[in-house]
Amino acid sequence: MGRDERNGLQEIMDNALAEMAEEAGGTLGPPRANLAAFRGKTGPARPEARTPEKKGSEVTPHGRCGMKARVTVPTGFTDTIDELLRGGAANSSVCLDRIRERGYEGGPATVRDHVAGHRYLVPARRRSAAVPQGSRGRRSRTRPGEAYQAGWGFADAGGWLGGACRIACLALVCRHCGTSYVEFFPNARRENLFIGMVHAFMLMGVPEWVSADNMRSVVIRRDSDGRPVWQADYATSVACVGLETRLCRPRHPFTKGKVERLIRFVKENFLAGRTYENAAQLNASALEWCSVQGSRYRKALDCVPLEEHARSCSARAALPEMTNELSMYLCPRRRTGFDGFVSYEGRRFGVPYWYPGRSCRVSREGRYPRIYSDDLLRELAVHEVTWSRRGGLCEGQYADGRPEEAPGVPVTVRIAQTGPPARDDGFAKFDFGRGPRRATYTHRQARARGRSARPCRKTSSPPRRGDPAWASASSRRWPTCLPT
Repeated sequence: MGRDERNGLQEIMDNALAEMAEEAGGTLGPPRANLAAFRGKTGPARPEARTPEKKGSEVTPHGRCGMKARVTVPTGFTDTIDELLRGGAANSSVCLDRIRERGYEGGPATVRDHVAGHRYLVPARRRSAAVPQGSRGRRSRTRPGEAYQAGWGFADAGGWLGGACRIACLALVCRHCGTSYVEFFPNARRENLFIGMVHAFMLMGVPEWVSADNMRSVVIRRDSDGRPVWQADYATSVACVGLETRLCRPRHPFTKGKVERLIRFVKENFLAGRTYENAAQLNASALEWCSVQGSRYRKALDCVPLEEHARSCSARAALPEMTNELSMYLCPRRRTGFDGFVSYEGRRFGVPYWYPGRSCRVSREGRYPRIYSDDLLRELAVHEVTWSRRGGLCEGQYADGRPEEAPGVPVTVRIAQTGPPARDDGFAKFDFGRGPRRATYTHRQARARGRSARPCRKTSSPPRRGDPAWASASSRRWPTCLPT
């Protein structure tokens, strides 16, 4: 590049020299020009004005212009950033935090420039048609510890064996300070909803009420007056912790926008580029992530969420008391199969075959699902859960018996002869000693006689032999429905 095209310095110098030459009445170059007059027309400092004078009034680029260093600050971390972009994490701050965990020592500007130049790696989003949603109301802020927002979300989590696993994400947010809680489950069943809510209450406290969607695990329908008909198990479970539920308007997600934005943030930033060995590791990372996010200053709330929650919200939102009834809800009931297995979270876990009960309770504590008796007084088995759908036997499951017959056991067979079955010889209809009876005609018999099988006009039975009406009736002709 011979000329400086960015600031037009070459053009300015040429115009200044032309004006000075015109004033002098001839050709005027930098060696003959007055340096002070040249500076007054062009504007550079004295050392900068001497540089074009030495180079013959030509602006030349810097000696290292256009050269790029082979090793830069983000070298070695660009593959990680590109993988995050392919996973949907287009936030440069998230990429910066992720590569700092791997030893990056640079600043955010370099990461921001790399993300801006590689946004084509971010997959396109599916956009639904806009639906008119009416008035969105106005923003509101509740008192400390008064209300939480709860909601479900579904995402794909990377498994340690490769591929993706569809999981459900339960999120709760304090409406006052923004303190959040996130937990993952294999599905969004009613029992998992209450288990996740209780786990959040153990850390954040129980509020006065919770905003929730109109899901079937919470409300069944609405009556003629518009009042919600609560799901029986959900109503009983929230009553034991003293919680009120307020439903949002259908198809109005902005009524609980805090939790909706949190679920989106979890999908695009927390799960992007991460793989987990099991659900326990995923939930542990989510809990740590919520703690890190809650320790940062929020400009919109003008506070640090965790500090504000501990200072203001904890006084009103007390921790729940662990009662026997609450323990029953935390351990959902399962029915034991004939082969000694129970189904929990889409997997089959073995139960000792000597257990006489047909029902048991299962509780997942970390990465170990524990199976208890129906009254929670005895622990039956402990298993380890992974992403695999394969079930496992427990220790000593078939020590005292088996659900089916073992191979090689002789089979006892008993053979007995029964008497001949009673047969109808077809001559019973000719036993006239019992008196005349109504005949029953079928369609086949009617077609053989050339007429349809219509019922007789006379509905009463003819008189029997020996009745007083028999003599007078014997001379009359009876309908053709009588046997001949």
